[in-house]
Amino acid sequence: MSEQIQILIVDDSAIVRQTLTEILIVDPTLRVIGAAGDPYQAVEIMRNQKPDVIILDIEMPRMDGLTFLQRIMEQHPIPVIICSSLAAETLKALEYGAVDVIAKPKLGTQEFLVESSITLCDAVKAAARIHPHRLAPKPERKLSADAVLAKAASRPSFETTQKIVVVGASTGGTEALVEFLTHMPMNAPGIVVVQHMPEHFTRSFAERLDSLSRISVKEAEPNDVVSPGCALIAPGGRHTLVKRTGARYYVELRDGPLVSRHRPSVDVLFRSAARYVGHNAIAVIMTGMGDDGAQGMKELHDTGAHTFAQDEASCVVFGMPKEAIRLGGVDQVLPLTQLASAVIEQAG
Repeated sequence: MSEQIQILIVDDSAIVRQTLTEILIVDPTLRVIGAAGDPYQAVEIMRNQKPDVIILDIEMPRMDGLTFLQRIMEQHPIPVIICSSLAAETLKALEYGAVDVIAKPKLGTQEFLVESSITLCDAVKAAARIHPHRLAPKPERKLSADAVLAKAASRPSFETTQKIVVVGASTGGTEALVEFLTHMPMNAPGIVVVQHMPEHFTRSFAERLDSLSRISVKEAEPNDVVSPGCALIAPGGRHTLVKRTGARYYVELRDGPLVSRHRPSVDVLFRSAARYVGHNAIAVIMTGMGDDGAQGMKELHDTGAHTFAQDEASCVVFGMPKEAIRLGGVDQVLPLTQLASAVIEQAG
């Protein structure tokens, strides 16, 4: 890869192509080598110069983005960031090998444009660091008993536990969370997750996780109780905090500025757990670029909470876990495949 990250934009909207280009070229480490209106134009550009990262729309004429993504991953894997407002199709793109998702740029306030610039440039830099061998589409999941008998609408009740689990993830986290949450037993402690993802996408993401998991998974809503057998996914665009009243833990959603360059922020979730849960918390930090969650995990560690980090070999980007380890906030570093069982063992 050259000193500058070479970017190809593929979107049928001229306004979107222009807006993305104007945001990206402000950063001297980024260079837009082309902006194509459809995949066929993109292929012509790629004949002359291979991009380090592709920003790809889903709805386009002549060939849709999902088909183009599949062909890229089959023939010449390149990190692809999806730029779309279609939640369901975007989740499918992540399954096909896309590494991240950003919301469609829109005309708005200066604050919106500044935040969009931070999110977009960070996403591109994270994608450019991903090795091609990690970009292969995930294999088809084996069918479960759901194919024959639907999951019951209600779940058995369990004895209340004081232990809760807080999880933070970013680039590569969508599939890491599938691995983590699908291995949770039905009596797992209550779980709250921050996955860096744009507004309006987290509900569909939570529904996908719920369909695959034995526990219940839903997008967090104000005052949702953190209860055994349930995972709450922080909604995109809202900071999510854990609070306590008596013996009951619940979530609070807040607006506010980007924290550690994100909203929702893992640091905000972890700090709230340090304050209101303390040594009863179990924290997990997963794959992702940057340092969001590192400081919050150190605060949790210092309260006596048990903390886990995903190891480098199983991370798509070993940024967030690396920073948490560097700060001395991690008790155990484990492969992704061992995290769920380790958390359950620690919860006792």
